[in-house]
Amino acid sequence: MAETKPNAAAAKSTASVQPKGAGNAISYLAPIICVIAGYCIWRFILGSESGFSKPDLEGGFWPTHRGPIGAWNRMYEGGIIVPLLIGCFLMVVVFSIERFLTIKKANGTGSNAEFVRKVQFHLANKDVDAALAACDKQKGSVGNVMKAGLKKYKEMITDAHLNTEQKVHAIQKEVEEATALELPMLQKNLVFLSTLTSLGTLVALLGTVLGMIKSFSSLGEEGGSGAAAELAVGISEALYNTALGIGTSSVALMMYNVFTTKIDSITYGIDESGFTLTQSFMSQYK
Repeated sequence: MAETKPNAAAAKSTASVQPKGAGNAISYLAPIICVIAGYCIWRFILGSESGFSKPDLEGGFWPTHRGPIGAWNRMYEGGIIVPLLIGCFLMVVVFSIERFLTIKKANGTGSNAEFVRKVQFHLANKDVDAALAACDKQKGSVGNVMKAGLKKYKEMITDAHLNTEQKVHAIQKEVEEATALELPMLQKNLVFLSTLTSLGTLVALLGTVLGMIKSFSSLGEEGGSGAAAELAVGISEALYNTALGIGTSSVALMMYNVFTTKIDSITYGIDESGFTLTQSFMSQYK
């Protein structure tokens, strides 16, 4: 038996690593794809030739269109920082959707509190199989941890070689191992949202500063009322960077707080599961 337990643990570990590796690949690809998509939106939609009275027909990587017709076209003149900001916003959207789907799956079906009470009822009646069936129906992180603990719980009931304290410790250890497999999946990719909360504002500030430098340089070179008008236009264009960056950071911060709150709720359910199993075993099988 001492040989089979490590093998089972290794099988569990291997099964959990495979989906995480695929998730990491997506995490590395998503920022690159989002930045490329941001450039395409900036270059071909915001920078469409039809949106300017004096388009640069030669095109290229960064055409110098003049005379924007609409507000979206004025955003194009915010400069090459705008594609990065659009890319940051797309990253917020992508990782928000990814975290929403993952956490929704981790929540399982029904209320976690109701699920724990149902398991407590079955354990009070010494019906471990019914408790395991409830875990299969729950299909979430709390159910997964509870199921791992219940399997060890059922095994300890018939174990005649360990005392009650050792059995409780074995159940606790099984719950801790199951928890260690579930929590990284819940918290993965949240770092992108927390980083974009600050990065969006900083990149926007960089775009604004570059725009201001360009505008004041034009004022210094040309002078006169025409240059003052050019300065006003340049400042307006630069502030598009600020607005886009602040909007991106605000959405990222909001989604980060929403997901951390949901994760805290799931974590509380997992902790309650472990407490339920140990308390039930100590009261039922002294």
